[in-house]
Amino acid sequence: MQIWIDADACPAATKEILYRAAKRIKCNLILVANQRLRTPNSPFIHTVQVDAGADAADDYINKNIDKGDLVITADLPLAARVIEKGAFALNPRGEFYESENIRQILSIRNFMEDLRLSGIETSGPPPYNAKDREAFANALHRFLENTFWK
Repeated sequence: MQIWIDADACPAATKEILYRAAKRIKCNLILVANQRLRTPNSPFIHTVQVDAGADAADDYINKNIDKGDLVITADLPLAARVIEKGAFALNPRGEFYESENIRQILSIRNFMEDLRLSGIETSGPPPYNAKDREAFANALHRFLENTFWK
């Protein structure tokens, strides 16, 4: 199993949790972004810089993941693709996307996007906070405990 991060929009606090986890469990952590990233020096932490483009990082992750890998992303279309390939998708707020909920979540996202395109103002997600960071750390720990250490 490898852990992949859709790193362009991933909060720094989430990355820090993942850096520590990768070192502790000795698992490859791959950050994919269209910009250069600074990461701690570790044989388990790797970066991939892709070309600029809205879906370049998403496409790279989707092409290279294996069944059972974990992908950290808030990008719903990427999460849907990840799930279709038999991998796991976890957002930085600690919510797992699963085959049972991803279609509904995508439908709501598309509906909200249609509202915005028609001129209706909608609010985005609230700012990332300590509660989100804790929820992510707990979800990651449970996942690793149930998947990696079994």
